[in-house]
Amino acid sequence: MPTTSIIPQKSNSQRYDKFTIMLHWATALMVIFLFASSQIWEQLERGTPWRKGLQSLHISFGIMLAAIIITRLIWRGTAGKRLPAASSSVWMHRVAKLTHWALYLLLIGQVTLGFLFRWAQGEPFMFFGLFPIPDIFGVDPMLRRTFGMLHFYTAWTIIILAGLHACAALFHHYVLRDNTLRRMIPPAK
Repeated sequence: MPTTSIIPQKSNSQRYDKFTIMLHWATALMVIFLFASSQIWEQLERGTPWRKGLQSLHISFGIMLAAIIITRLIWRGTAGKRLPAASSSVWMHRVAKLTHWALYLLLIGQVTLGFLFRWAQGEPFMFFGLFPIPDIFGVDPMLRRTFGMLHFYTAWTIIILAGLHACAALFHHYVLRDNTLRRMIPPAK
């Protein structure tokens, strides 16, 4: 029976570079915050300072997420440390690559939808109260509901896929006992 190994086992011990690790965990924390904040403000009464404040933070962190995603893609394409596949299985490697690219596409789509939704609402929005984000496209207010719905469903898709991604990392760590998860954790000092 032919082997499905695609890499030598010793390469599993390598870690990603510190900047890649930092960008990965910053993205994860931002996604968790953005999703949680949207779920929380839905429970708050409309027009209250708490709800408006949480929405303002959501928008600002969404803008930060856009910057992080752009940085991640540039870093990945230019200077980021490339590691061989952690799994010795070809199909696991392919699923992992597909999942990573799906998450990138969903995150880019989600950020874009967030901007379009906010511009369609016709309300100015600020980055942490420092400067306004202008509507550079003149988005039609009639598309507000469509962008809002797409933003909502994309958020759930990201959370589900990211949850599966996390479960896969834990499966690798506790069941397969390989170094997949350790590669994305900064080394202890």
